[in-house]
Amino acid sequence: MNKQGLVKVVLVVALLGLTPMSGWAAGQDGSREGRKGPPPEAFAACEGKAAGDSVEFSGRRGENIEATCQEKDGKLVAVPKNRPEGGGRQ
Repeated sequence: MNKQGLVKVVLVVALLGLTPMSGWAAGQDGSREGRKGPPPEAFAACEGKAAGDSVEFSGRRGENIEATCQEKDGKLVAVPKNRPEGGGRQ
């Protein structure tokens, strides 16, 4: 293998090695760590409702979620009825 071929191989290997790191640095590794707070659908479900009203909305995976509107930080948001203690996923 000549010198140019070796340089190309090294560059390709280096780029392939950095690709997963670029997704992690951008917060796009599939984890929920970058997202804070309820999804937009939870706020939309409570538009025109009052605290304590029962609502339903579609989750990110298309599942039907039964919830109750609650005030959080001055806004109404649908909080799932079967939410685990502590409010988050484990």
